[in-house]
Amino acid sequence: MKAKEFNRLPIDFAAINRAGLAALPRLLARWLPDGKRVGSEWLARNPRRSDRRAGSFKVNLRTGRWADFATGDRGGDPIALAAFLSGMGQADAARKLAKMLGLEVGNRARL
Repeated sequence: MKAKEFNRLPIDFAAINRAGLAALPRLLARWLPDGKRVGSEWLARNPRRSDRRAGSFKVNLRTGRWADFATGDRGGDPIALAAFLSGMGQADAARKLAKMLGLEVGNRARL
């Protein structure tokens, strides 16, 4: 499939977020490799700012909610986190995450 056609397919955000949540520990180890699991949260440095130590940037491993308590940046799911970390829009982040997870983009997003 050509990139132009791929970008026109509808995006099943809910399915991508469900798959992202199931793979969240693995994704966070890739996206925020200096972080660590503390209980049900992943604590890391925010790679989008000059953050000297982990602690203010947290991701809830059960819900996917994340926040940087020093800056007020926050979101509610894996797609929003992918968009924030990569500096791209939600649709592009959803497509990139779907591809990373081996999902088809569209109404039938599945593993």
